[in-house]
Amino acid sequence: MKTILLKAEERKSLGTKESKALRSEGKVPCVMYGMGEPRHFAIYAADFTNLVYTPNVYKVQLDIDGKQHNAILADLQFHPVSEVILHADFYEVDPNKAVLMNIPVQIEGNAPGVRAGGKLVKKIAKLRVRGLIGNLPDAIPVNIDTLEIGQSVKVKDITVSGFEILDAKENAIVSCKITRAAMQAEQAAAAEAKGKK
Repeated sequence: MKTILLKAEERKSLGTKESKALRSEGKVPCVMYGMGEPRHFAIYAADFTNLVYTPNVYKVQLDIDGKQHNAILADLQFHPVSEVILHADFYEVDPNKAVLMNIPVQIEGNAPGVRAGGKLVKKIAKLRVRGLIGNLPDAIPVNIDTLEIGQSVKVKDITVSGFEILDAKENAIVSCKITRAAMQAEQAAAAEAKGKK
């Protein structure tokens, strides 16, 4: 899994007043849990762009006043109107302990059902997984080379090693649905065949 470096500065004092002051400077108040006492720090809001506004998932290397920490982004709070990031929670990871993460699904191949006029419907964009951070991939490949109209690729159809997928086994990840045009063509053909009898 790829890593993003974020530079942070330790917060000298906590509280609403200080958080407002940080936000007015274009910074996001943050906290990191996981190993030892929670650490409070601030990161420039602009530095979150490549971590948050992307379909990809990353490990985070936090540089807090020169000291390095390996972490994952655990939670974000947004302003309800402006969508500005108000607060971020990080979780410091131990390379020897399992973590929970949402990993993007990557569709691979060509579905015969699509070539036959069906429509591909992606039902799950990310899968919830548990495993050591070093074993987690950038994406989980889902092959659709045998997917026909009316069929789905389910969580139970995906084979992974080194980590565990936590989503319900029967959940459909991607389906091939019949389109209205294909359905109408099918009905028209059936009606025409009936008329010939």
